[in-house]
Amino acid sequence: MNITVFGATGAIGSLTVTELLERGHQVTAYARNPAKVPGSWRERVRVVVGEMSDQVAIDSAVAGTDAVVSALGPSMDRKATGLPLVAGTGHILTAMQHHGVRRYIGHATPAVLNPREKPTPATRLIAFLPRTFMRRAYDEITGMTDQIMRSGLDWTVVRFIAPKNTPRQDRVRVGFFGTDRLGFAVSRADIAAFTAAQVDDATYVGRAPAISN
Repeated sequence: MNITVFGATGAIGSLTVTELLERGHQVTAYARNPAKVPGSWRERVRVVVGEMSDQVAIDSAVAGTDAVVSALGPSMDRKATGLPLVAGTGHILTAMQHHGVRRYIGHATPAVLNPREKPTPATRLIAFLPRTFMRRAYDEITGMTDQIMRSGLDWTVVRFIAPKNTPRQDRVRVGFFGTDRLGFAVSRADIAAFTAAQVDDATYVGRAPAISN
């Protein structure tokens, strides 16, 4: 399949690109900073450079793709302003509708609930902390995800709490709060592997599974 990855040069995004390539997919990587594009991608990955406000570049990146993966996440910099990823996600969804692309896989935290999930102490805590202490980031992640869930597309949102720079683990838990046993920490490598697996797996279409080790 042809897969377009937004946030492709980030910590999880770059691992996701590698996973997709290893699974035999062709990848278009959307990057805001060309200096962060690994040299090893030049022969294997189509790179489109642009800001999240550049609707023309985003449309170009989505053209001809079979699925979109968004590894975008809000900046934790307290000096950051505005909600650029909310607007950027809107541009991605517009481009997908324009080109007839239906599959979307994104990332979020348990501050966003699965459509059939009831709040639990864990999800309440994960929502309370950023809502209280990092309101801009909270508004961005919820604003991005709300658009996705209302888009009518075949979406999956992969949720996680505490990503770590550790190798892939022997145990990966996937499920939903209130019904499944889930932890807090999770390897970024495991997030990337699970995300890449969703592009041609319909198990979690219209759902927001949480992942932990």
